[in-house]
Amino acid sequence: MEILDGKALALKRRAALAEWVAAHRDKAGRAPGLTVLLAGDDPASATYVRSKEKAAAKAGIQGEVQRLPADISENELLARIEALNADETVDGILVQLPLPQGLDEDLLLDAIDPSKDVDGFHPINSGALWQQRGQVAPCTPQGIMHLLAEHSIELSGQHAVIVGRSNIVGRPMAELLLQQHATVTIAHSRTRDLPSLLGGADIVVAAVGRPGFIQANWLKEGAVCIDVGINRIEDGLVGDFEWQGLDQVARAATPVPGGVGPMTIATLL
Repeated sequence: MEILDGKALALKRRAALAEWVAAHRDKAGRAPGLTVLLAGDDPASATYVRSKEKAAAKAGIQGEVQRLPADISENELLARIEALNADETVDGILVQLPLPQGLDEDLLLDAIDPSKDVDGFHPINSGALWQQRGQVAPCTPQGIMHLLAEHSIELSGQHAVIVGRSNIVGRPMAELLLQQHATVTIAHSRTRDLPSLLGGADIVVAAVGRPGFIQANWLKEGAVCIDVGINRIEDGLVGDFEWQGLDQVARAATPVPGGVGPMTIATLL
């Protein structure tokens, strides 16, 4: 089984990006600017934002994290977004999800200038993606596409099954695969007989957040397994695929950690 090493590819892409940023800074007189709004104290979000912050600094991107209290008002957050929209030194705005309870996620994401929406969650960017008229896509599915291309995974004519239908991964992942002429099925919590469905899949993208949920004996021999799950258990981090026996069935798979996660941050940058 081939290991699709996202960490190695992410490092390569970030090194190339650092060279581009240096050249851009000399030409434009400043580095690209990214601002992250982090409201509340969700531990996973805090860890993820620290990783983004460090990676941006290494690439030479002018990064700022505005760490805000969990009880921040919706109006104050909107005002901060509007200020960033108007700030010419800020090229990208990211509102870290999930937001504290009581804040309207859609309202706040919709307030971001679509040209500064680095997450690709704004409905204008999402709609443009589905109509093949835009280049901005959420970072995780875009990173997966880079990883598949790096390892020359054939997509045209292949049957891809995505387990998970979120706006962050499942739905945009489907469109990106469709653009490469794959036949795509989206499965979810109400899908009947998931093992039979996966048994016919050439490519499986798992984004359900349940440790070891997808069993090796459900899969078609030679399947490519993309694991988006990051689940913390007593032994550490594991994905949505049960790793035991996977090497006897799969042609290729992403590890957890070290697979999709690093590609998400590299693609964001």
